[in-house]
Amino acid sequence: MPATTAETLSLVSCQVSVAPLVLLSVADHYGRTAKGTRKRVVGVLLGQNDGKNVRVSNCFAVPFEEDEKDPSVWFLDHNYVESMREMFKKVNAREKLIGWYHSGPKLRASDLEINELFKRYTPNPLLVIIDVQPKEVGVPTDAYFAIEEIKDDGTTTTKTFVHTPSIIEAEEAEEIGVEHLLRDIRDVAVGTLSSRITQQLQSLQGLHLRLRDIGAYLQKVLDGELPINHAILGNLQDIFNLLPNLTTPPASRPNGKSQVENSELARAMSVKTNDQLMTIYLSSLVRAITAFHDLIDNKNQNRQQQEEKEGKKEDGEKTEGDKDKDEKKANSTGTANGDKKEAEESNGAKGKGKKKS
Repeated sequence: MPATTAETLSLVSCQVSVAPLVLLSVADHYGRTAKGTRKRVVGVLLGQNDGKNVRVSNCFAVPFEEDEKDPSVWFLDHNYVESMREMFKKVNAREKLIGWYHSGPKLRASDLEINELFKRYTPNPLLVIIDVQPKEVGVPTDAYFAIEEIKDDGTTTTKTFVHTPSIIEAEEAEEIGVEHLLRDIRDVAVGTLSSRITQQLQSLQGLHLRLRDIGAYLQKVLDGELPINHAILGNLQDIFNLLPNLTTPPASRPNGKSQVENSELARAMSVKTNDQLMTIYLSSLVRAITAFHDLIDNKNQNRQQQEEKEGKKEDGEKTEGDKDKDEKKANSTGTANGDKKEAEESNGAKGKGKKKS
């Protein structure tokens, strides 16, 4: 049955959240079977789907083979899928089969046929492409639902995938493991200011990539390579309407020349930006002064230790010199006393001789 615009919009507005455990399982599956090759891995997604919110909480790998030259030739063991689904029901009945995944990194021609196979187990299967080797900044997951697109020219409907937003969301029990993993990756010595600037830079890079994709799509539509999709153009028009007007219309001067006056929003953004730049400048200045102060303290400590070592060395030399002087003085004193004693003895002997005579 062809999907109407309302059904398409409901699928687009559906929120898909993927648990970190799914990302780890897919990365492990790819590392064990297809690392270093151009092959992709395929598996089954388990979770809950209430129509508005889809929670992907678990997954398991499935044997899959395909011909790289002919995309229509592929093999997926659906008997293995059925047996694994029955075993997972015994473990946790809340986790139901809601779709499938592959490592992409992009959609392929055989994805629609594989998606039709998974309709045996769920009426509207979810496809999540998980990029195990991301080269761009952003969320490494892309979620899709298959629909039958109604064309404007009245021709036969065609099956296609419609993209829906996805996020990475951890439950309370999973946050502990995620924090331990991030603790090994994140540098603890980096300050909060540096982390905030890095996060803002990554956000701007992600926004730049999205704008580049929008520009490439509009250019292909303009060149006639892609058909006009009014749902996509309507969303783009909403995005453009939400953009703030940073400048007021040009006002004419008395002499007839036009001038552009900044609006209050532009002035407020300029003030906030200047404040943030001033904070960054002062923080960098304080950090440099602190580092310079620590360097001076270190030099003073090294100089003081060097002077103490030299003082101890001089005191040791002086002590040895004093000992030598004392020994010399003692020797000289002993010699003088001996001479004096000998002189007295000789004088006494002379006196005794005179008395006898």
